[in-house]
Amino acid sequence: MDGYQNQADDTWEVAGHRFRSRLVVGTGRYKSLEETAAAIEASGAEMVTVAVRRVNLSDSSAPMLQDFVDPKRYTYLPNTAGCHTAQDAVRTLRLAREAGGWNLVKLEVLGPPPFLYPDMPATFEAAQALIRDGFQVMVYCADDPLAAKRLEEMGCVAVMPLGAPIGSGMGLTNPFMLRSIIEQAKVPVLVDAGIGTASEAAAAMELGCDAVLLNSAIAHAKDPVRMAQAMKAAVEAGRHAHLAGRMPRNYNADPSSPLSGLIR
Repeated sequence: MDGYQNQADDTWEVAGHRFRSRLVVGTGRYKSLEETAAAIEASGAEMVTVAVRRVNLSDSSAPMLQDFVDPKRYTYLPNTAGCHTAQDAVRTLRLAREAGGWNLVKLEVLGPPPFLYPDMPATFEAAQALIRDGFQVMVYCADDPLAAKRLEEMGCVAVMPLGAPIGSGMGLTNPFMLRSIIEQAKVPVLVDAGIGTASEAAAAMELGCDAVLLNSAIAHAKDPVRMAQAMKAAVEAGRHAHLAGRMPRNYNADPSSPLSGLIR
């Protein structure tokens, strides 16, 4: 079939890690670790984010995430959820590297409630310190093409602009800016935060991003496992649509059947 790309060959890469799944999921906010494991399995994700400050990774006397989500099967991506200063974020990821040897990390430094918007001056500061320490930094950022390009030029291995505020479920509030970031980036772009349902994940992929990262949309669904399945299908559909190239928009009707040569 001309132009068809086998899905098994359509991979993406970040910092030397190659993935088939373009859906990255979180590990928090579920009712139990059993539910966490079932939803991640259903999502088909190969990379999972882990909030180092909120998830038990080291106390063997209590249930540990690793017992339910096998780090030999999934790429763990420690993140700095809950950090509001550059210093806290850097210290958190240094501790994560000491505890688990993780070098590929997700940096996020949030502003104050109620919006929890990325604090970009603090993000630049933390990214610089982490890169200097030898971390491979995937970075959560504002939907700002200038900020995203600066992070890329600093040496971040991926940029992750928000679709909407964390946990809001509002979808893609500024697709134009997301598209602008994608078009100029030379590193992977992942739409991160704000996705609420499957159609929004598909829309993010149709813009041309490399992957979508989400957590609350699955964990807060009435049926997380089924929503995980929906997100898997949506990301795949959106990717296929992007590669296929949508038909042009036309403000006039264009009938699918010719008007000439009609039987009379």
